[in-house]
Amino acid sequence: MQKFNAFNLAAKALRGHKGWDKQWRSPEPKKHYDVIIVGAGGHGLGTAYYLAKEHGITNIAVLEKGWLGGGNTGRNTTIIRSNYLYDESAGLYNHALKLWETLSADLDYNVMFSQRGVMMVAHNVHDVQSAQRHIHANRLNGVDNVWLTPREAKAYCPPLNISKSARYPVMGAALQRKGGTARHDAVAWGYARKASALGVDIIQNCEVTGIDRAPSGEVTGVQTTKGAIGAKQVGIVAAGHTSVLMEMAGVRMPLESYPLQALVSEPVKPCFPCVVMSNAVHAYISQSDKGELVIGAGTDQYLSYSQTGSMHILQHTLDAICELYPMFSRMKMLRTWGGIVDVTPDRSPIIGKTPVDGLFVNCGWGTGGFKATPGSAHVFAHTIAKNEPHPINAGFTLDRFRTGRLIDEAAAAAVAH
Repeated sequence: MQKFNAFNLAAKALRGHKGWDKQWRSPEPKKHYDVIIVGAGGHGLGTAYYLAKEHGITNIAVLEKGWLGGGNTGRNTTIIRSNYLYDESAGLYNHALKLWETLSADLDYNVMFSQRGVMMVAHNVHDVQSAQRHIHANRLNGVDNVWLTPREAKAYCPPLNISKSARYPVMGAALQRKGGTARHDAVAWGYARKASALGVDIIQNCEVTGIDRAPSGEVTGVQTTKGAIGAKQVGIVAAGHTSVLMEMAGVRMPLESYPLQALVSEPVKPCFPCVVMSNAVHAYISQSDKGELVIGAGTDQYLSYSQTGSMHILQHTLDAICELYPMFSRMKMLRTWGGIVDVTPDRSPIIGKTPVDGLFVNCGWGTGGFKATPGSAHVFAHTIAKNEPHPINAGFTLDRFRTGRLIDEAAAAAVAH
């Protein structure tokens, strides 16, 4: 019997095999493409899809050093929301949220998008003031968000402990009802299948080892473990590895990379109706369709490319979860994992052109990457096809670090960005 693993799951989704007897293999790369996308996660595959679908560019290769969806796309807590403070952020994430609402139909593939609501609890006066500021700003930008009293919060999420004697008493909550969750790997598979059907080559086990430039400076292609591949344009969409790849082209990025941890419990019957996030204690939780509690922690406070993390981060998170939801105190944890997040000084993404002609970058999402997937891919495809930003990502260029026009969600964003 063929081994049941992530590569085979991706292969089945990509080619639609009815059985496991014929494993799909990545095509051999051509000598030259119009566009190369480095990174076969949700953002990269989505970019290729929108380039083909909306801009008629199909001579595209998506290069992935492992298997599609095997990076940060497969290592996140599946949360989707758009309740960000600043105008640029609200515009970008709300654009993504609207695309999420029709994505399964668009891809003809169920990404299991569930608008069960995202609730952010407040534990102190600062939390209350910050949440209400977000609510007012969100409403001005057309983003749904409402304030709940502690009793209203518990009515929306019965397991929540609102006892005043709790170490972190709940003083209220902000609720975005249109927020929710989706199946992270299904998003990658759905985009891959549609992009492949439109003629895009998805080449797995093909690591980029260099970026080629002409004497005049523009990009001419990439070096890979499968040989040299030429291209007119190259888009870097490789979370956790952007700085390394960009350095190959002689471009330094304002990024730091941190491990970000999460874990899941044993599966139980449905008992948790929404997503709840807590900024003060840095713990957030939802329940997957398989019954597992999906629990997110925070970033470690040290730079590392290690996909592990400090034990005290998980211990602190589980302590907070047990106090906020006492009914989970006897749950067993099945597994933990760590992803690598690229973080900019203002905790907002970079989407746009670089100083090198023909080289584009999409990075710096922190933990905002999954929720932005369709919106990010859509505007990045426009940027590559038109060689200029889409109006929605016009504020997220590298130029803002030179001029100081920062979109400082570092000070304004909720838990884990």
